[in-house]
Amino acid sequence: MLNIQKIHHVAILTDDYEKSKKFYTEILGFEIINEVYREERKSYKLDLAVNGQYQIELFSFPDYRERGSYPESKGLRHLAFQVDDVASSIVFLRDKGVKVEDMRIDAYTNKKFTFFEDPNGQPLELYEM
Repeated sequence: MLNIQKIHHVAILTDDYEKSKKFYTEILGFEIINEVYREERKSYKLDLAVNGQYQIELFSFPDYRERGSYPESKGLRHLAFQVDDVASSIVFLRDKGVKVEDMRIDAYTNKKFTFFEDPNGQPLELYEM
């Protein structure tokens, strides 16, 4: 048995680093842990804290493109974040100019949720517990 204890991080690629950095820090409110420019790769790596528990790594690459190789071709279906109030979160995001789907109700759990996208089209979900 591996004895996996928790998810350490989720890595996201971007082709517009500044736009994505602003989205994840100023709109979603994630805290910057560390930011590094890797000269040899001509890319940034931004480590972000999600509520002090989880970490997102945001990577920029000058030749960013959709990947057709395993495992990237399988893709991350979406990344979900737990919130206290989906309805007020939708209003907040829309006020920031983010296109957000209308609220839905999960047919199995009766919980509220919605979807929106980051600047690179990565599907993100808000789920109310």
